[in-house]
Order: sequence, then structure tokens, then C-alpha cells
Amino acid sequence: MAKILFIYSSTDGHTREICLRLQQIVETHNNQVTLISVNDESKIDLNSFDKIIIGASIRYGKHSKKIYKFIKENSQILDSKSNAFFSVNVVARKPEKNKPETNPYLQKFLKQISWKPKTLAVFAGKIEYQKYRFWDRLMIRAIMWMTKGPTDPKTNIEFTNWKHVEDFGLVVSDMQ
Repeated sequence: MAKILFIYSSTDGHTREICLRLQQIVETHNNQVTLISVNDESKIDLNSFDKIIIGASIRYGKHSKKIYKFIKENSQILDSKSNAFFSVNVVARKPEKNKPETNPYLQKFLKQISWKPKTLAVFAGKIEYQKYRFWDRLMIRAIMWMTKGPTDPKTNIEFTNWKHVEDFGLVVSDMQ
């Protein structure tokens, strides 16, 4: 039985939701999972885990500064263990941008960090206009208009391919 840590950064809660689904899958394969927000990471001993998986969402084209800081401060520990990273972003709704090697946000992120994750994944996120504050709703609608996405402020659309999430969960379960 492997001890696996999922550490995540979530802007609106969807990355956490993906982590919860991954936890279900990984635990059914005889693993022990701990799920924690990057905001609470100082409360955990990274050395006590066999595998560390990091998930981070995108907002306005960037991953959380806390994820960058966490990786920078812990790259040596991350490198010493089985590890993976996944990005959650709405641009991954497009088939030509839903793989690690074709997703511009993930590629940009990898160039900005020294850590080289052993396994990568990208998942399409979710648009929940009614949940956003005024400014966020306005900005995200503008971005969606430019990228030919949904702009109706009453729209809530989940683009996540849950089969891809489940497949990644199986990969994580089998990582050595």
C-alpha cells in the first residue's frame, strides 16, 4: 500500500473536485491518500509519502503563486519520489490543446520551474459565470469571446472529461 499525497491549488473548487475523484480511484487500488490544499501544506511532512501529486488550476493564464513557491521550496523532495503534476484549465476544452504536450499553459509552466514532473496530465475545467464576482465574470466572458467559448452569463458548463481523470487515477495508482 502506497501513501500518496495530493496537494492542490483551486480557484473556484473544481481542481479540488478533480482531486476528490482521483482519491476515490486511487484508494480503490489499495492506496492511502491524503488530500490537502497548497494553503495548508506547511502542516504536512512530505517525507512521509511515497508519491506526491500536484494539481493546479489556471486563472487569467497563470497557475497560483503558491504552487510555484511550493515547488521551488520542495523540488528536492519532489524529485526523490514518484510524482505527477496536472493542470486544470478551460483551454483544454479544445481537442488540440488537451494533452500535456499541446497545452500552452502547462508548457509555459514547465519552462518556469526547475522541477521536472515524472507524469503529466491536463484536464479541462469548468465555467460557472453565476458563481463569479462581477469583475471575474466580465474578464472570463471577454476571454471566452476571444477564444470562441461560451459567453452567456447564465451559463454553467463543465468541460472536464471524467474518463481522462479516471485514467490518470489509474496511472497514479501504478506509478513506481
